[in-house]
Amino acid sequence: MTQIHPTATIDAGAEIGEGTLIWHYSHVRESARIGKNCVIGEHVYIGPNVVIGDGVKIQNNVSVYEGVTIEDDVFVGPGVVFTNVINPRAFIERKSEFRPTLIRKGATLGANCTIVCGVTVGSFALVAAGAVVTKSTLRYALVRGNPAKQHGWVSEVGEKLDFGIEGECGTAICQADESNYQISNDQVKKI
Repeated sequence: MTQIHPTATIDAGAEIGEGTLIWHYSHVRESARIGKNCVIGEHVYIGPNVVIGDGVKIQNNVSVYEGVTIEDDVFVGPGVVFTNVINPRAFIERKSEFRPTLIRKGATLGANCTIVCGVTVGSFALVAAGAVVTKSTLRYALVRGNPAKQHGWVSEVGEKLDFGIEGECGTAICQADESNYQISNDQVKKI
């Protein structure tokens, strides 16, 4: 059953999936689409035309602006910042210049990280807390820092993978669930 706290504002035309919970003082704008079984924390703003998949968890104090698409099973930590214009000015309207941002299935965005518009965060990637993502990331990549740089690989359950020497072909086993991964040409896949 969908639950919307009485202090939340849901504009006409917004779509909210079955089983989604929306908490205190959140605002979902017109034309936004939120999937099934999502959790939208306190003080979250979902802009017009934003698309959010199923099973997404958005923690407190996050603004998801127009131009952002979040696929299924993504975790968005508290205070994450999204942008949609690369060079904003208060005195110039640039709504026609929004750059699309895509957060792929299963990715994690750590607390207080910033996602600069126009990037794709790869499936199951893990963006460390406080990172500033200015370039697209690979799937299963672990990125951190300002600007964010890759510092390894993670499994689908978020555990660090050890392929040995960076960049070589090889395999790794996730210590948490014993799943197997293969790396080839800087691309990781679950096998």
